[in-house]
Amino acid sequence: MSAADLVVAAVVALLAGAVNSVAGGGSLILFPTLVALGLPTVAANVTNSVTQWPSYLGGVAGFRAEYAGQRGRIVRFGVVAAAGGATGSVLLLTTPSDAFDVVVPVLVLLAAVLIAAQPLVARRVREREGGAAGRDPVWLLAALFVATVYGGYFGGALGVILLGVLGIGLHRLTLANALKSALSSVSATVGLVVFGFFGPVDWLVVAVAAPAALVGGFAGARLATRIPTTPLRVAIVLFAVAVSAYLFARV
Repeated sequence: MSAADLVVAAVVALLAGAVNSVAGGGSLILFPTLVALGLPTVAANVTNSVTQWPSYLGGVAGFRAEYAGQRGRIVRFGVVAAAGGATGSVLLLTTPSDAFDVVVPVLVLLAAVLIAAQPLVARRVREREGGAAGRDPVWLLAALFVATVYGGYFGGALGVILLGVLGIGLHRLTLANALKSALSSVSATVGLVVFGFFGPVDWLVVAVAAPAALVGGFAGARLATRIPTTPLRVAIVLFAVAVSAYLFARV
């Protein structure tokens, strides 16, 4: 990549980090940008995943208070998330890149739908809040595994999926939000290791884009209460639909 391309990648990563903090869906901005800058789709996906990793750590730090008394649950869910993230990451690297080229437009479109449905998911979870709490159901572990396999393979809108699954299973929106960040971090860390050793990561892009994403995530968290999320979410969804159409045309 040229110096100008790296500047573009850094600026978009900064924006993606901020979008992740405010509304979610930042990966849907950075991934197509990397493809447009010339990276093959698989390389763009793994580079995007590694670049986004630092922003998850900030999310975990922000929910520290919510993790009190949840050590056992975090360990159980974390093991499932690690297994799912590893499975998805290995699946991405071992299937033909042509297959990913065919699947990725569908995944981008799915992510757009999930981002659009995010307010409905949060509202449904909030309506169920205060329900009977007890032992975590077996189906919840299975659903978390499937969700994190998706996260390891592609990852767009993974947070929305985890929020819905955890909210339904735990009946507590705040706790679901906190665990969503922790499990996203676990899945992303596993992806970082797998992609770092075996994936076609563009480390030059990561070197300039990852710090920018971290700064953007911090700035977005500070501005989250001042920025209207609905117009931003609409813009992300429309952009993702356009990207999906472009990727469909490339197949």
